Amino acid sequence: MPLLTNIGCLASCRPEGGQGEIHLVHQAALAWDGAGIRWVGPERELPASLAGLPREDAGGRLVIPGLVDCHTHLAFGGWRADEFGQRILGTTYLEIAARGGGIASTVRRTRAASTEELLERCRGHLAAMARLGVTTVEAKSGYGLSREEELRLLEIYARLAAEGPQRLVPTLLAAHVVPPEYRDRRDEYVRLVIEEIIPAAAGRGLARYCDVFVEEGAFPVTEARRILAAGRAHGLVPKLHADQLSAGGGAELAAEVGAASADHLECISEAGIRRMADVGVVAVSLPFASLYLNVPPLPARRLIAAGVPVAVATDFNPGSAPSYHLPMALTLACTLQRMTPAEALKGATSIAARAIGCLDEVGSLEPGKRADFAVIDAESVEQWLYHLRANACVRTVAAGVDLHTA
Repeated sequence: MPLLTNIGCLASCRPEGGQGEIHLVHQAALAWDGAGIRWVGPERELPASLAGLPREDAGGRLVIPGLVDCHTHLAFGGWRADEFGQRILGTTYLEIAARGGGIASTVRRTRAASTEELLERCRGHLAAMARLGVTTVEAKSGYGLSREEELRLLEIYARLAAEGPQRLVPTLLAAHVVPPEYRDRRDEYVRLVIEEIIPAAAGRGLARYCDVFVEEGAFPVTEARRILAAGRAHGLVPKLHADQLSAGGGAELAAEVGAASADHLECISEAGIRRMADVGVVAVSLPFASLYLNVPPLPARRLIAAGVPVAVATDFNPGSAPSYHLPMALTLACTLQRMTPAEALKGATSIAARAIGCLDEVGSLEPGKRADFAVIDAESVEQWLYHLRANACVRTVAAGVDLHTA
């Protein structure tokens, strides 16, 4: 059983308290036994029974819980760099999609990729995330958009999860957009999602959540309500891509159906904020998407003031958020959304864990939880997120296993 000592500052990020309460412990120590945390606290209070454990030196650095990226589209084929310049010159996301680009372009490339190709790409992404301190990843389908292809993506996530020790949480996003072959018969595609894809994914235990992209060009509230109800009937917890490009009532629907989270929310209404606060829906901020699409970001200060917990994630995908660099997303949450560094960190630890139903296992450094933590070469959370570097993480541990050491 190892003992990590000489921790300059440890952010335990326990769930209790407000968005900015990260429960700092200075001159701390952390002991773990196998995959679980045994003890955490000030080194001067270390129990005598643990004093003789083999010691490892944190070098006076910052220690944080393993980061939780609670919104990614992990498995996809190809990239969409060609759209980057188009958007810079003023072509909108919806205009690109109408021309056959956007999500439809990625669907074509994903369907064409072999399972082994997709597995290797995902393994590479996950290893790079681990080097940044990310130990838990929510992974959405959504680039298959057929029964066979959506299940294939979820099966890929199941294989990756079995490899561990990073934790993967699978989400069914068959309702991402209507695929081109169903463009003139969208009712048939909605029926396919409700009557075939959802029952198959749930029956085989391949997904925990059912997500819908509620937006112009994707799915209106009326269809989303039916899809989410079908998911709930099969044991899948609702999630939504909501109010990203327009105020379409996505936040209100998230509250109505008791969703675990509503994600994006750049265009959320005041009524949507109130409804989410009333029922405890987590808002998931995706600042890379706001940056790449050049739209005003999620109004974090208004959400936090209303009592809505705000998670921060990457939205890693090949189009609107082509980066898995969660620490940089935290810096963007600070600069674009005016979240404090402490608020952003809690948003990528215990609040993010709440958004994907893992709070009892990950997201904070407490006895009994998984030994998931990262050692950051910084003296404080503020120093880490203020001084933008390629990577300040010098060690990542997941379930007691070293994933990365610099």
